[in-house]
Amino acid sequence: MKDDTQAMLVISIFIVAKLVVSGKHIPTTLEGPFDPVTIRFDPSLRRGSDDIPMDDPRLKKNVTSMFPEQIALALSTPSSIWVSWVTGDAQVGPNVTALDPTSVASEVWYGKESGNYTSKGRGKATVYSQLYPFEGLLNYTSAIIHHVRIDGLEPETKYYYKCGDSSLPAMSEEHVFETLPLPAQNSYPRRIAVIGDLGLTRNSSTTIDHLTKNDPSLVLMVGDMTYANQYLTTGGKGVPCFSCAFPDAPIRETYQPRWDGWGRFMEPLISRVPMMVIEGNHEIEPQAAGITFKSYLARFAFPAEESGSNSNFYYSFDAGGVHFVMLGAYVDYNSTGAQYAWLKEDLRKVDRTVTPWLVAAWHPPWYNSYSSHYQEFECMRQEMEELLYQYGVDIVFSGHVHAYERMNRVYNYTLDACGPIYITVGDGGNIEKVDVDHADDPGKCPSEGDNIPEIGGVCHLNFSSGPAKGNFCWGRQPEWSAFRESSFGHGMLEVLNSTYALWTWHRNQDVYKEDNPGDQIYIVRQPELCTPSAPVKHPLALGSTETEHGAQGSAAVSAKCSSILLFFILAFVVYVTVSV
Repeated sequence: MKDDTQAMLVISIFIVAKLVVSGKHIPTTLEGPFDPVTIRFDPSLRRGSDDIPMDDPRLKKNVTSMFPEQIALALSTPSSIWVSWVTGDAQVGPNVTALDPTSVASEVWYGKESGNYTSKGRGKATVYSQLYPFEGLLNYTSAIIHHVRIDGLEPETKYYYKCGDSSLPAMSEEHVFETLPLPAQNSYPRRIAVIGDLGLTRNSSTTIDHLTKNDPSLVLMVGDMTYANQYLTTGGKGVPCFSCAFPDAPIRETYQPRWDGWGRFMEPLISRVPMMVIEGNHEIEPQAAGITFKSYLARFAFPAEESGSNSNFYYSFDAGGVHFVMLGAYVDYNSTGAQYAWLKEDLRKVDRTVTPWLVAAWHPPWYNSYSSHYQEFECMRQEMEELLYQYGVDIVFSGHVHAYERMNRVYNYTLDACGPIYITVGDGGNIEKVDVDHADDPGKCPSEGDNIPEIGGVCHLNFSSGPAKGNFCWGRQPEWSAFRESSFGHGMLEVLNSTYALWTWHRNQDVYKEDNPGDQIYIVRQPELCTPSAPVKHPLALGSTETEHGAQGSAAVSAKCSSILLFFILAFVVYVTVSV
């Protein structure tokens, strides 16, 4: 107990130092809601960049025969981790023959000392095919994809490992990772990186370079990984109308070797840092007979079974004192469906004394003021938002929109002190360029027939209250949108204790500096006000005037001073308690 108290003292002093000593005020959500801020696209920059070519050394295969490549980690349970890799050669052509996944073993050797592997794990392997049985289109069959779960891991411990088949012999070079802390109220990963819509461009490379310098202990990828469906099956660019000549054909082709290039590109990071993914629309990749998501489901390991889910499209996991819920927007999300039933049960079982923080992620944002994808997944919001609010979800991460946006706390389009903080980070750097138009810009409001989702129907609505009453779009930046900027970048979440977390967003165009963020705020939980599973609404004034916002600003300054004073008092009390 004394150790916990000392830890709280250290954290309190750290927060005070950040707020005061640095000379730069980092706002907290206690000071919100904030006046909406827009930073428009810098016209001196390019909106996008070309994809990295497949002959780039980072994308080319650099091992021979059955030696492992594309090595990646994913969380399983607090004491186990998934190790994934690829062996052999993929095939592209009109006629392809799948490799035998049983022809090579799936082994991981691991231990707490370099070169001393005291434990071994074995798993299973698979292959998949992307088939286009239409004239002029090429088929693909993958190399052998391995997934091994290694168990018995101790928390916050370095492990050294090799993977492959020792009988060939074809084992990888040694890699190392560090396990996360156990779920506990004051036990958190060092930094959690959050990215979306990454792709494989020069901008993507900058994103990963900057992210790596931040030294995360976990990566959250909120969909749209490779953009392989931006290519023809020959590897050329373009999206011809194949459905015109072949009515039964998929609308878009894919070039699956881009997935292999992406796996090699990401290996230096995700062979030592676990990456947790959720599907985006670019992972659908339809092929003949209505088959979808083949590459996504084959290439990644998911803790679905570990979290009671019967689908790899949605699952949950713990990272220290944070419980993450990963939801699928491209499978059934109706309140009568399997995903909703699983989500309700998963949320019911969360013990907030063990994992105080509850974070959700899915690909398309519910709250979005950009023209792109505006109200696209309104049906999903209407089905699921009340349940997430009822159980006190703290933060929601999404992608899909290729820009950055952070919301004020909101529930059902109303400012609400107990609503989640929604954050859009679909600005990873993909080939489709940065989104620059806002739905509230003159002439940029989409029609109600635009932005049709791939699944789930259309639920577009006109607002029934507030400044946008009767309209499909606001005439100015919505009050639930606190900050938006059209730039590529990445985010970092640092959970400090059971109530404070520091969120930081970095732009790609900035020379990377830890103290030079594009957006930064302390997200503060208020469990005494917002009791999970007791949905009492706490609305704030939607449609406030600028004068009212000015008053809020003055109150924020007062709140800041009061918060700092309170921290000093608490720190002193804790110090006296520890001394005694």
